[in-house]
Amino acid sequence: MAFYLAFKEVWRNKGRFALIAAVVALITVLVLFIAALAEGLASANREYIEKLNGELLVFQANTQLSTAASRIGRSRVAELRRVEGVEAVGQVGFSTAKLVSPGGGEINIAFIGVEPGMPGEPEVFAGQQLERSRGNNVIVDEGVIVRLGVQVGDLIRLKVTRGTREEFYDLTVVGLTDRRQYFFQPAVFAPIVTWDNIRADGGQPGGELVSNIAVVKLRNPDEIERMKRRIQAEVKDVEVADKKTAWEALPGYTAQQSTLTTQQFFTFFIGVLVVGGFFQIQTLQKVAQIGMLKAIGLSNWTVGLTAFAQIIIVNALGVALGAAGTLALTANFPVTVPIVLTGATALAAVLALLAIGPLGGIVSVVALLRIEPLRALGMA
Repeated sequence: MAFYLAFKEVWRNKGRFALIAAVVALITVLVLFIAALAEGLASANREYIEKLNGELLVFQANTQLSTAASRIGRSRVAELRRVEGVEAVGQVGFSTAKLVSPGGGEINIAFIGVEPGMPGEPEVFAGQQLERSRGNNVIVDEGVIVRLGVQVGDLIRLKVTRGTREEFYDLTVVGLTDRRQYFFQPAVFAPIVTWDNIRADGGQPGGELVSNIAVVKLRNPDEIERMKRRIQAEVKDVEVADKKTAWEALPGYTAQQSTLTTQQFFTFFIGVLVVGGFFQIQTLQKVAQIGMLKAIGLSNWTVGLTAFAQIIIVNALGVALGAAGTLALTANFPVTVPIVLTGATALAAVLALLAIGPLGGIVSVVALLRIEPLRALGMA
């Protein structure tokens, strides 16, 4: 009976309930977009670090886990490799450069130096891995592939500014890897010596090869905490972090995610108020009808269940429309827009949105249950 009454009223007042469903749909779009933006910005910051084929990152001591400020030389890497429990160590260096497109445009990229065959080098899905530390071969990620359409064997032109001079380097693409953005930029991976020679602030000839960090692969990945303490005890002037700690230390990462989470919270709160306000108005408009139904024997249980069914139906319809619209829009965004709507993120947001209807409608349901039939009919 309750579900029949709920559906019948919604059907007879399609325009009124369609309006609140549309409002819920817009709230859904906003919430999902904020969630997708938060995930997209986070991924654009951390993708490379998150996908590293190693468990620990080693930074220079007293640099607050800053990849830009940290400096790790070859001698320090040799010490790391001698620590018991360490399987492999790879130097990784970060810098920026520009890719010159065939049409003459330029694309900002993260230019990353890695040791071939060592932790830090990404796995390729096409082509081959880097072979020599001094080769002019590179691996490019999907961000570069989508923007320039490069394939294995293509030549790409890199532009680096040294002081007031612009220098150009032609490099051969030998491998393609998945998305490995670093600090919002698509990535190009070069052998560490080649990277050191090309980067704008390259090392001095004959000096020690210095990278920003070292990536450590452990023999037993379950011993992360114990190995962190061991490395810091046996190797001087280093600070060791796991991958999650490292990406959370990236400039602005935590503040950015906190801001977007706060926006999501307030959007949910607004949704609860909007849905609650609409159904409270609905309650006030049909006090006499509810009074008559109670007078002829309808129970409070049926009245309350009917109201909840209405709220759930309208709210679910709005969430479904909003989710479908958001999926359609995000599928057509250009690759340069940091919008990533993952299944887990979307599911969590949708479940929370489905809860705002019942939460917002609690007040109106309570009001319905407290209606006195005689007073509602003007007889008391």
